Amino acid sequence: MIIDGNEKERAAMEQFHKGNREEGLRLQEEFAAAFREEYKNKDHCPCKKVCLYHGNCKECVAIHRAHQEHVPNCMRPMLNAKIKILSGLTEHTVANEIEPPRENLRKE
Repeated sequence: MIIDGNEKERAAMEQFHKGNREEGLRLQEEFAAAFREEYKNKDHCPCKKVCLYHGNCKECVAIHRAHQEHVPNCMRPMLNAKIKILSGLTEHTVANEIEPPRENLRKE
């Protein structure tokens, strides 16, 4: 199952945007049900960072909401894609002003 950019969930959002809440909720529940089944006993967390909360989304997100310094690592690709679009407004020159931190990553 593909989580990021999932077609079923994209279709659900399309229905929500059209004002068809009932169909959006139906599709969203199909996605959620498939997710629950697929990842009942598998690791779904794409984060590579060494972390005590790996795979525990509820606690991970609560921690990030509490400290409000950055977002969970699993959300970086989605946010970076959005930021990249905005960065294009300045020909991506912001990249010359940024140095990413070094991180400790999990061993595969």
